[in-house]
Amino acid sequence: MDNLSGLLKVKVKRGLDLAVRDITDSDPYVVIKMGDHLWQKLKTRVVNNDINPVWDEELTLAVEDPNLPIKLTVYDSDLFSMDDPMGDVEFDLKSFLEAMKMPRLERHPNGTLLKRIQPSRTNSLAEESCIIWKDNKVLQDLSFRLRHVESGEVEIQLSWEHLPGSKGF
Repeated sequence: MDNLSGLLKVKVKRGLDLAVRDITDSDPYVVIKMGDHLWQKLKTRVVNNDINPVWDEELTLAVEDPNLPIKLTVYDSDLFSMDDPMGDVEFDLKSFLEAMKMPRLERHPNGTLLKRIQPSRTNSLAEESCIIWKDNKVLQDLSFRLRHVESGEVEIQLSWEHLPGSKGF
């Protein structure tokens, strides 16, 4: 743990128009993974019978290498068979970390917009993503269009927590 850069807090807000994997609905949950470490695989609770679930859960990843991509996968929980995949997205922290490195962030007024990222074919964003300075933190709201599935979006928010003695990024 001596080589940690910090803690990435991923608030999994909600899913929109997720794919139906049971007869009329799904029982979705989200898995977030960074790198190949099993201890870096976190998941939300299952929301039963809902293709528009609200999780509002914060998952915390211990970041060793901030250049590694993060993979978010939605699954349908099943009791008597393997859980069904409901789409995924992979994203990096490049823009978020660039905003974190801006000089004198603490001098910005609360709510200052630091950066906008437009949706493109390469980033899976469903809508514009804004990185803001709020309550002495850099926050990024992201709405992703899921890949490898007929429909579905997931909304998350990123924030960073520095650790005393961490190597930083």
